[in-house]
Amino acid sequence: MQHAHSGSEADTLWQLMVGLVWETRREWRRKVSEVTGLPFSRVRILWRLVDAPMTLKQIADDTGSDAPATTVAVNDLEERGLVERRPHPENRRAKLVSLTHAGQQIVNQVQRTVRDDAPAGFQQLSKTDLAHLRRILERIERGER
Repeated sequence: MQHAHSGSEADTLWQLMVGLVWETRREWRRKVSEVTGLPFSRVRILWRLVDAPMTLKQIADDTGSDAPATTVAVNDLEERGLVERRPHPENRRAKLVSLTHAGQQIVNQVQRTVRDDAPAGFQQLSKTDLAHLRRILERIERGER
């Protein structure tokens, strides 16, 4: 089996995939903002806090935002009653940000009402094509050739 592919063909396919994902994400983000009445950047922070509280630094690192922007966003969420800050049990200088009940309700609302279905082109693929695509993506995820 030959695996030597030109970088340009792999790059072209990658850009095609990224474009498809970005386009579908844009519409999904718009719907999330519409349903919640919040900017998507705020909902994204709520989502990150579902599993466990995080420090501001962890939120900034996880969302790819800088510290000042993260502080502004968390302040806004706190004013809305969606998150709360508490002292960090091991680091007196840090605060942990956690979801309030109202914040959890926002996340639940999005999960209940905003569908995240595959785009039409994906839905129209044959079962054989989907099975091939699954195998390819699983190989890539595992780092196999």
